[in-house]
Amino acid sequence: MTRKNLVKMCALGMAMTMMMCGCSGASNAGADQSAPEPQVEEAKQEELKAEEPKAEEVKEEEAKTEEVTEEDAVDDQAKADEVAALIDAIYVQEYTPETEEMCAKAKAAWDALTEEQKQLVEGEYADYDYFGRDTGDASLDDPKNQDEIGEKEILVVSFGASFNESRANDIGGIERAVAAAFPDYSVRRAFTAQIIINHVLAREGEKIDNVDQALARAVDNGVKELIILPTHLMQGAEYDELKGVLDEYQDKFETVKLALPLLGEVGDDATVINEDKEKVATIIANDAAAANGYDSVEASAQDGTAFVFVGHGTSHNAKVSYSQMQTQMDKLGYENIYIGTVEGEPEETSMESLIDRISEAGYKKVVIRPLMVVASDHVNNDIAGDDEDSWISTFNASGKFDTCEVQKDALGRSEKIEEIYVEHVKDAIGK
Repeated sequence: MTRKNLVKMCALGMAMTMMMCGCSGASNAGADQSAPEPQVEEAKQEELKAEEPKAEEVKEEEAKTEEVTEEDAVDDQAKADEVAALIDAIYVQEYTPETEEMCAKAKAAWDALTEEQKQLVEGEYADYDYFGRDTGDASLDDPKNQDEIGEKEILVVSFGASFNESRANDIGGIERAVAAAFPDYSVRRAFTAQIIINHVLAREGEKIDNVDQALARAVDNGVKELIILPTHLMQGAEYDELKGVLDEYQDKFETVKLALPLLGEVGDDATVINEDKEKVATIIANDAAAANGYDSVEASAQDGTAFVFVGHGTSHNAKVSYSQMQTQMDKLGYENIYIGTVEGEPEETSMESLIDRISEAGYKKVVIRPLMVVASDHVNNDIAGDDEDSWISTFNASGKFDTCEVQKDALGRSEKIEEIYVEHVKDAIGK
């Protein structure tokens, strides 16, 4: 081999060696960038395993959480039950020296509950609505329990109303009308339902006299002439009870006179009507027609609309007053007006009876309005409530009418009805 060829061979060998080394270096560099050292990878995996809780520990934590949740639920219900018991304790008709303290205690306990706990309140009479329902602004109502009465007083006695709006507008409307008509008399208020008095006191802190308290206040203030105006619809059980209480105070005043309730004297049977019943029937029938866009009651009948006026109902013999009001409507020619009662007494005033009668008469539109002085619990719950057994729900569920609605216009808001009460006071003063 010549020297020249030997040089060429050496050069070629060196070049191949360099190429092989270069490829190997590139391959190693790539491997260094994509794969971590085995020791580093193992350390990371151990770290991740250490951070993951064991399955047993997870189950234990979940069990503890469930136990705490159950304990909280039991504790929540216990606190709600305590408030329910306090409400049930003041849902009574008898006043005692402890009544006011018990009312305050019930409200304080309610205020201490969370919203979730309040929703759990349920007792014999207690529920969330006792304290939780919005019934209007209590500050708009005047309990009329002030002293400095003077020697002449008109005591307006009502069953009562726990709804703030109804107390201010319905009962308050009558009281204001009487006060305006008799400026020489002090007008004061009394409720016959201690249950309602307690409710208003506990929820709003507003103190309303019961009849005994109001009469004692009058005695203490030196009243000589006392006129009692009952806002009751009729001469029922409460009217009789009021007369009994007044008998005990006859010798405490120079004169004590009791005015008639709205519908006047009861009468013996369903055929007996009087001037008061005629006035009330005319007022409420025409007000209902006008409120629904009709020129007359007759026009509403021609349009297929029936009006249902719902009273409370009673087992007292004064229940005949409802039948008398139906007789009065019939005599006035108001064939599309029906009288009903929440209690279904008398029987022909029951909700089921009226649904059948109105449907058979061919009316397709029904408007339900209260035959009550105050639009309170009965109107908002029994008549217009969402429960399936309320009047509006039952009428709708019957499927016999195209439309049914409730209008909550209580009698106490009518100026014409208020005028009848004023006339009754004048009659009593003139006795």
